Amino acid sequence: MKDSNIRSVDAQDLPFLKDVVDTSGLFPGDMLPGMIGDSLESDDSEEYWWTYELEKPIAVAYFAPERMTSGTWNLLLIAVHVDHQGSGIGAKLMEHIENFLRSKKERLIIVETSDLEEFTLTRKFYRGIGYIAEAHIREFYDEGEGKVVFCKTLN
Repeated sequence: MKDSNIRSVDAQDLPFLKDVVDTSGLFPGDMLPGMIGDSLESDDSEEYWWTYELEKPIAVAYFAPERMTSGTWNLLLIAVHVDHQGSGIGAKLMEHIENFLRSKKERLIIVETSDLEEFTLTRKFYRGIGYIAEAHIREFYDEGEGKVVFCKTLN
């Protein structure tokens, strides 16, 4: 089922999405225009930036094919404005992404996150929507901060 609140990001969304990213604490929102710029300028990009809109954009997701694989995609960013976290919007975005990839006959989606305690709810979120922690790489991001790789089979 298609969710009419989910659509591709356009340039007018950037101020709202900067706020989404800033409230999430993932990275400074000022980095967003540089990250998304090429996708806004190209119609043939295989990278997808989607937003969830309730009168204004309140969430963002970014996913792309994983290089040197066949049918594997990587969710590189998902963030929901702090005022809307816990309301199911992240799960709706993920379901929309998964269904889109299934329609393209893709095989697998992965997502990587930190093993730090402050990411406990993030890891719980992925487990709650059916993702399996397949790998844990200690000391990956920095001393004392490892990476957990989650995946979900799409077919």
